[in-house]
Amino acid sequence: MHKAVAIIPARFNSTRFPGKPLAALKGKSIIQHVYEHVSSAKLIDSVLVATDDKRIFDAVTLFGGTAVMTSGDHVSGTDRIAEAAEKIECGYVINVQGDEPFIRPEMVDEVVELLYNDDKVSISTLAKKTTDMNEIFSPDVVKVVMNNEGFAMYFSRAPIPFYRDEWGKEFRVMSQELRSEDKKMKEKSFSQLSIFFCYKHIGIYGYRKNALLQFTSMPQSRLEEIEKLEQLRALEAGMKIKVKETQYDTFGIDTIEDLRKAEEWQNISL
Repeated sequence: MHKAVAIIPARFNSTRFPGKPLAALKGKSIIQHVYEHVSSAKLIDSVLVATDDKRIFDAVTLFGGTAVMTSGDHVSGTDRIAEAAEKIECGYVINVQGDEPFIRPEMVDEVVELLYNDDKVSISTLAKKTTDMNEIFSPDVVKVVMNNEGFAMYFSRAPIPFYRDEWGKEFRVMSQELRSEDKKMKEKSFSQLSIFFCYKHIGIYGYRKNALLQFTSMPQSRLEEIEKLEQLRALEAGMKIKVKETQYDTFGIDTIEDLRKAEEWQNISL
C-alpha cells in the first residue's frame, strides 16, 4: 500500500489554452516539469498523471512517467484525481495541478506533513504572505484566513482580512484613482497600502483518501458557486482544511501570455 500518492490532473481541451500540458517551456513540456518536480518530493511514494486525452497519456509515457486514462466528463481536476485514487491503495492523495511547472518538491512535502502530523486534518494546503496590493485586490488571486491553529476559516477572491480603519478611506480614494488615467496616482495609492499583508492561497492540496472521496461525492455548495472556489464546499460541510505558510512561490500557466512570462520569470528556476 502506498502511503502518499501524488496525482496530477491534466486535460487537453483547456478553453483558454488548448493543449496546455504539452506546451514547451525551457525545452520540456509543462506536464513533464510538474511530474519531475513532484517526483523529487521525499514523502511521495508514487506519482501519476490522470488525463482524458491519449496525447497527454502518450507524452507522459514517452518521458518515462506513469499516466492513467480517466473519464472526459469530469467538471474539475479534483473529480479526475478522485476517479484515479479510488483504484489505488493509499492513505493520502496529493493534488498537484498540471499547469504548475514551478511547483517545488518541498511544497509537496509540506502538504503531506500536515496530514501526517495532525489527525484532525482532512485536507491540507499552502499559503504565502503577500504585501503586493495588485495581488491582494485581484480577484484572480485567492486569499485565505486561518485561525490560531492554522485551520482555514475562509477563502475568497476578495481582500481578506480587510483592514477597515487603514484601508477604508484609502480604498475609496484608490477606487477613484483606478478609474482615472493617472498611472502615477495609482502606483502611489498601492504603495501607501503595501505595509499590510494577506495570505494568498497556493493551489496544491493534500487529502486523506476517504476525505477526497467524500468531498467529490458532495454537490456544489452555495459559497462555492458564488466565489467559484471548490474548497468552500469542504468548509461548508465542516471539513477541516489546515494551511501552512510556505516560503516558496509558484506560477500557474493559464494562457499563452502566461507561458511567455514563465520563460522570463527569474523568481523561480526550473
